[in-house]
Amino acid sequence: MPTNFYFNNFPAEQITSEQLLVEDLVIEAMQIHGMDVFYMPRTSADSEDMLYGEDVLKKYETAYNLEMYLENVTGMDGEGDFMSKFGLEIRDEITLLVSRRRFKYTTGASNLFRPREGDLIYVPLFQNFFEITMVEHENNQAMFYTLGRGRGNNVYVYALHCKQFVFSQELVHTGIEEIDEQIRDAYQRERITMSVGGSGTYLQDETVYQGASLAAATAKATVHSWDSTNRYLDIVRPIGTFANNTAIIGSTSGANWTASSIPDDTTFDNNAFEDVVDNTRIQTEADAIIDFSEHNPFGEP
Repeated sequence: MPTNFYFNNFPAEQITSEQLLVEDLVIEAMQIHGMDVFYMPRTSADSEDMLYGEDVLKKYETAYNLEMYLENVTGMDGEGDFMSKFGLEIRDEITLLVSRRRFKYTTGASNLFRPREGDLIYVPLFQNFFEITMVEHENNQAMFYTLGRGRGNNVYVYALHCKQFVFSQELVHTGIEEIDEQIRDAYQRERITMSVGGSGTYLQDETVYQGASLAAATAKATVHSWDSTNRYLDIVRPIGTFANNTAIIGSTSGANWTASSIPDDTTFDNNAFEDVVDNTRIQTEADAIIDFSEHNPFGEP
């Protein structure tokens, strides 16, 4: 026997007023009992691991402020402080709930349809970053198809399973000082001393380079800080070989100073990073070891 026609709580196509009411109550509860966080979507930094197909150098240049509800009530999940063969690791995990409607409204100008694995969430309460490892858009116990489904809207919230973020020289420049300052302090920095007689002031987070132009640069890096009194230029994420007695130009500020001292223990290998990313060294050495001639029974004819 079919369900009562006058009390159909599970419509297949249209959104009912009862569903909208439940969603409004969910959003209101999150805004009362939740906390403000920053959702940071991941973008590409024009690099790709051709062997594994991974985006090695990720960028985080936008942060959306919205409310989320912390599902953990007794403490962090995960293994906590873990002593591995690599040293001390902190494997804290949390689960956050975010309203589907609020997420879509907050990130409406972007092309984000849902939170994505690999994106970051900065939680000011913990002063820490968490990386999304899995997004549950359907199997959520708290709000599983309450009053059915309408126009493809599965449930009212996303459940974000997150682990503590392990920083690996990713580029983070969101324009929010609280976020950028924490990441900026984690960068591995190199200091270059400039000669007297330069002009201009390098800007924080701008790209500096040596060469005829930025496109034809022999070396480039990102400015961490500039000490005009002592003429110290601290850079991060260098690519290329910086040379002494050569001008370093700011791509945005136009600052122009000549490098007089580059640390001896700093190696700016022009292809060092690309070798690691693309496994070029492994491939080159393997070509000399593996025989693919027709006389090799294990090779290609």
